[in-house]
Amino acid sequence: MLEDLRSRARARPRATVAVLSVVGYALVIGTFAGVIPERVFPDLTNAQVNLFSHAIAAINTTATVLLILGWKWIRDNEVDKHRAAMGSAFGLIMVFLVLYLWKIGGGGTKELVGAPDLVYYAYLLMLAVHIILSVISVPVVLYALVLGLTHTPHELRTETPHKKVGRIAAGAWILSLSMGVLTYVILNWVYSYEFAAGTGM
Repeated sequence: MLEDLRSRARARPRATVAVLSVVGYALVIGTFAGVIPERVFPDLTNAQVNLFSHAIAAINTTATVLLILGWKWIRDNEVDKHRAAMGSAFGLIMVFLVLYLWKIGGGGTKELVGAPDLVYYAYLLMLAVHIILSVISVPVVLYALVLGLTHTPHELRTETPHKKVGRIAAGAWILSLSMGVLTYVILNWVYSYEFAAGTGM
């Protein structure tokens, strides 16, 4: 079964990426739009929303470190370490996605308050960069991942655009995660926040 899926993904990587991207986008949009039934996401208290925020930041920080190490290791031609780092980073992002959707669907969001205007607008800019890169990098990251999982290291170098795509994917991913962690620090540790409407009580 798994080998059959791998063979299909290898033969049609772009189609595989398209399907996975649509599923991912549908889950996120469905959660924000309230289309996914509320019973899917157990209710969270404000304290639990905070715990989820801290867990998500820890996951994203760890994933960022793994991505940087993975980038370094492939430049040093340490392929096995590179694959392990990138695969682990992607696994962490899947955990992040579950927690993030649960936080939004079962709890809500927090908004920055009490910051000077310059900091507030810088925060919004960083948040926008984080969100935009998160959205547009999904198919690029998935394409690099699908190629990496379905081809040998030699094939990746000689028969696929994995190196070029991977460089773009990793760069966008690292920048997006870094902006996300930075906005988390500003929101949770530097200034104040308030819970947005719809957050669990």
